[in-house]
Amino acid sequence: MNILILGSGGREHALAWAALQNPKCDRLVVAPGNAGIARIAECAELDIDDGAAVAQFAAENAIDFVIVGPEAPLAAGVADEVRAAGILCFGPSADAARLEASKAFTKEICDAAGAPTAAWARFSDREAALAHVRKTGAPIVVKADGLAAGKGVVVAMDKHQAIDAIEEMFGGAFGGAGAEVVIEEFMEGEEASFFVLCDGETALAIGTAQDHKRIGEGDTGPNTGGMGAYSPAPVMTDAVTEAAMERIVRPTLREMAARGMPYSGVLYAGLMIRDGQPRLVEYNVRFGDPECQVLMLRLGAQAFDLMHACAEGRLAEMQVHWADDHAMTVVLAAAGYPGAYRKGDVIGGLDDLPSDSFHMVFHAGTREVDGRITANGGRVLNATARGASLAEARARAYALAEAVDWPGGVFRRDIGWRALGKD
Repeated sequence: MNILILGSGGREHALAWAALQNPKCDRLVVAPGNAGIARIAECAELDIDDGAAVAQFAAENAIDFVIVGPEAPLAAGVADEVRAAGILCFGPSADAARLEASKAFTKEICDAAGAPTAAWARFSDREAALAHVRKTGAPIVVKADGLAAGKGVVVAMDKHQAIDAIEEMFGGAFGGAGAEVVIEEFMEGEEASFFVLCDGETALAIGTAQDHKRIGEGDTGPNTGGMGAYSPAPVMTDAVTEAAMERIVRPTLREMAARGMPYSGVLYAGLMIRDGQPRLVEYNVRFGDPECQVLMLRLGAQAFDLMHACAEGRLAEMQVHWADDHAMTVVLAAAGYPGAYRKGDVIGGLDDLPSDSFHMVFHAGTREVDGRITANGGRVLNATARGASLAEARARAYALAEAVDWPGGVFRRDIGWRALGKD
């Protein structure tokens, strides 16, 4: 089978690695890819937000199956155009992708479905939003309504932070994504990532993880795209998982179907768990990054079979087979991220690191220049490892991270801190 994966980050490197573990994969193309992906697959220059261009490329290259990695192409309707061209595609329609593309849309769906989530209000007027914060107080959460690459959320612990966030969003810091702002109740508890495949009718839970969004150790400092993750998340017990399916995921899917936009693809529910009860923080319509890295390392070859069955509407016949293991990924970022950071640093030592089903360094923001790997983004590498325990996975992941020769790289040294006391 000829496979095309769209995207260029660590998530797509992990998806490509998983696809290659499966004997059904005959040819793998990733567009546009990165330096690490180029070492295991073909990379192609392609505007992945242009559905017509993607469909044409797929047809000309005899692609049998397209996997859409990031959220922007999904929101732009790329999956719709690929399917309209008669090519199998993994990813929701543009209508269904509004679950991530609009925070307000998700809140409306949750309200209609009775899915538990934070109290909220939507504002298109800066002064009204400021008045709401002054009246409500803090802590409070301020979100840009649209897609903001994982950075359009501010958890404001005081009113001044909330006011600054509103001014920033309405001031254009996130472009059109901040034209409307959603302000939510602050929810206390432990956050977890829950991943479910949906084929329009069947929903199949495929894994849990916990991300570390903030740049600093102890979960301090500004939000990032994610500085590390581990799987499974101990807070997601069988009871919490079943509650999330019954009270949040399945009601959402029924509401989406009732509105004529059945959901097909991976649905990533960010949850807040308190006293064993989950509430929805937000939905994403793609695999998380860096959660995808730990999920793919644990799932291996079956990840492709699950995605393929999802795209073909065959999830009812599938089961997920988990090894009794753990995985962790540690993100190596360019110093200064998520603010201004330097590009172009040469990264050494990568060829000497193990690459197998227990150890992988997935590339995110890398570029090959004159045969050398260089830093080309904020989040650059993902040192990922599996182990029989989380402590073992952690030791292996940090050994990989420490072995990378990159003086300009930084990483958190406390990934998994919540769970390690429970391991």
